Amino acid sequence: MSRSIDDIQRDIERTRHQLAQTLDQLAERSRPQNLVDDAKNGVTEKLQDPTVQRILAGVGAVVVGGIVLAVVRSRKKNKDLKEIQRLLSQR
Repeated sequence: MSRSIDDIQRDIERTRHQLAQTLDQLAERSRPQNLVDDAKNGVTEKLQDPTVQRILAGVGAVVVGGIVLAVVRSRKKNKDLKEIQRLLSQR
């Protein structure tokens, strides 16, 4: 069964319209502000997850512990150096 020219032209117009809509959607999705908003929303959702919050709290505790340890070691090292300087100056 052969289609009429009018049917073919309607199909072509419908396909053009669908393609135009698809291109508009792609352009809208790829706008930088929309990409930023999507990323923000994704991160916000992840941060709402209790498991992620516990992991971040653990990482934060390890970082703070490392900083405290470094400060304590540095102070001990400075104290030891001053003691060595004091002993050497007494010679």
